[in-house]
Amino acid sequence: MAGMAVAIPAGVALLWKFDPNVAGNPFPPCMFYAITGHYCIGCGLTRALHALVHGDVLGALSMNPLGLIVLGLIPLMTLWSAGWQPRWLQPLMRWVMEPKLWLVLLPSYWIARNLPWFPFTLLAPG
Repeated sequence: MAGMAVAIPAGVALLWKFDPNVAGNPFPPCMFYAITGHYCIGCGLTRALHALVHGDVLGALSMNPLGLIVLGLIPLMTLWSAGWQPRWLQPLMRWVMEPKLWLVLLPSYWIARNLPWFPFTLLAPG
């Protein structure tokens, strides 16, 4: 927990100060994209987080929609696993805590964001 208390503010500060869209930024490029020319599941996530830190939610969603949805789910999933399980959250958590969902969703998203026609082109980093 102490590590997260340092890492999160440091990450936000880096994303606030440095633009991953500009040459010479300290963020590493996606190695999968560099080697294959195809988008991975995480492609665009650094740029999405940069946009999010600067208040551009729509811009962030255009970079990696699934990444931002999962980012919002991670705190809920962590609290759920730690024992905080309110009844109103049970229908959602029944889905997102199911490993089969992720075993289907993640490869499907990976494939779909590389398809060259509409509406799949909307999943590619903008």
